[in-house]
Amino acid sequence: MGKAKNPDTPNYKKYGVPLYGSAWAPSVIINDSPQQLDRKPGADEVSGEGSTSSPTSPTYLVFSGGGGEGRSGIPNSLLLAEFDFASNSLSDMPDLLMKRIIGRGCKVFKLGTGADLPYRMAVHPGGEGLICSLPKSCKWFQWDEIKTEEVHKQGLKLSEKVLTHLEDAGQQLALTFNNDGSMLAVGGEDGNLRVFKWPSMENVLSEAQAHSTVKDLDFSPDGKFLVSLGSGGPGRVWDLTSSTVAASLLKENDEAFGFCRFSQTNDKNQVLYITAARDRGACIVTWNTTTWKKLGSKKIVRDSISAFSVSADGKFLAVGTIQGDIVIVNSASMQVQAVVRQAHLGIVTTMRFSQDSRALVSASMDSSARVTVIKEKKKNGPKEDIIYLGLA
Repeated sequence: MGKAKNPDTPNYKKYGVPLYGSAWAPSVIINDSPQQLDRKPGADEVSGEGSTSSPTSPTYLVFSGGGGEGRSGIPNSLLLAEFDFASNSLSDMPDLLMKRIIGRGCKVFKLGTGADLPYRMAVHPGGEGLICSLPKSCKWFQWDEIKTEEVHKQGLKLSEKVLTHLEDAGQQLALTFNNDGSMLAVGGEDGNLRVFKWPSMENVLSEAQAHSTVKDLDFSPDGKFLVSLGSGGPGRVWDLTSSTVAASLLKENDEAFGFCRFSQTNDKNQVLYITAARDRGACIVTWNTTTWKKLGSKKIVRDSISAFSVSADGKFLAVGTIQGDIVIVNSASMQVQAVVRQAHLGIVTTMRFSQDSRALVSASMDSSARVTVIKEKKKNGPKEDIIYLGLA
């Protein structure tokens, strides 16, 4: 197990603002030619099946954050950074006095959002752009190609498209698209839950006071169901064909649900994971998606879970804690496979596996971002999913 009290590896960067959202940009917007990966394993690498040996370069990551309203002096912004698999490195921090810096040695794009803190966001899987929740509404941002004589890079810009149904809707705490990008779900601080067809914004589901406050949302892989979690009471499963509640996910007396993610098991069956805080520590609860009954529960960490992600291939679960730790779990055995102690020096606010399950990005209120690469490691005989962390 590694320890990183003073991380200064190239896959760890500070970006000058507290970070609350993170996402991998879809490869469909990236047109650079593939670059052969040929290097020795570096810091924060995790071995497992499903890795590819020649990733597209560059790979872009989006971060959202800032100091909020007031005169803190900390800007509110969206950041578009590059991660280079060949060197296992994130872009350097931009000059905060400039709105855009894309050049040699500094490949971070910065788009200010004024007094509005971009809190949560969801990237459209088809590469159309991203939606971001601001204190009073949601805004749509588009990818913006930046071409000069020296560079041809990606940026972001505020779209002219107005999300009328989400104007003056208040703070949205959860945003997500379904797998094919044909539906958008948003959950508000006021407890209202809305599901729209995308991009028409035709209403699919609108439930006032679905919860006292909506904390998290996730679509099933087939797009038929949506799970919502609130700040109190049971979780709910919504049938999107009938726009009705299909099931209630009951919690134990000492449980408080946190995050929810659908996935698939090795036999291609759907499964639902929910993180739960208990008096004895934080656990991951597994649910059957036909009966909506609990299949099992596993304590993962002693501290509260503040971020959660599941790899697209279903093999790994990752949690971030309020102490800044990252914990990676093998979904087949539900055993902890690796821990990065103090991966961040503040609470882990967000984490996402890449679309190809090759890497995990995490970020924190301490302004830091980190990428943990998942590497394929072969032993003599059958291939095994074994995680290792080589921390500098």
